[in-house]
Amino acid sequence: MIDVLVVDDDFMVARIHRGFVERVAGFRVVGTASTGEEAVAAVGELRPDLVLLDLYLPDMFGLDVVTRLRAARHDCDVLVISAAREAEAVRRAVRYGAVNYLLKPFGFDELRTRLEQYAARRGAARATVVADQADVDRVLSRSGTQFATSALPRGLSAETAELVERALRDHSGTLSAAECAGAVGISRVSARRYLEHFADTGRAEVTLRYGSAGRPERRYGWVG
Repeated sequence: MIDVLVVDDDFMVARIHRGFVERVAGFRVVGTASTGEEAVAAVGELRPDLVLLDLYLPDMFGLDVVTRLRAARHDCDVLVISAAREAEAVRRAVRYGAVNYLLKPFGFDELRTRLEQYAARRGAARATVVADQADVDRVLSRSGTQFATSALPRGLSAETAELVERALRDHSGTLSAAECAGAVGISRVSARRYLEHFADTGRAEVTLRYGSAGRPERRYGWVG
């Protein structure tokens, strides 16, 4: 069983999320917390495998809870569940090691999908024997891809996002939207949307190439 701690300052929302988690096979809720201090204490006492963490808590920002947990050497995973839609919040969640980022409000099926993805990655990571650098790269790539494609804006698909990500990862330099479109087999406009999403979430870096005339060309490189 994967033990889960639900952290949310709204007790009704916490109750709903608890019910969602307990409907997913292989998961059980071992406790709830409504503040950052309560969350840190609960992790120390209950030792959950996964924390469903809201960012807007009454005493501290949710990612500061993660800092406290890491300082205390707790190695639980964190799945952010928040109404925070700012790109910087997503970037910080990535930097702090969140396994996923799910926007409120969400339904049971959306959370179940993320939990099942997490369980599959967790099981695969435990079963993986790392023999060389290629194995390490595959494990890291698999983990990064799942998060990068999980919080996509409306109209973007996980399958195409993975193709765009692979094109960026496999290219030694930078790609323009047109070059990425040609490599993936989608339109330039579509490629630009995926590339800008990765840039907004801190997974890709944008540079400008200036020509003799006209607007500079935006080029993208993977930094995930």
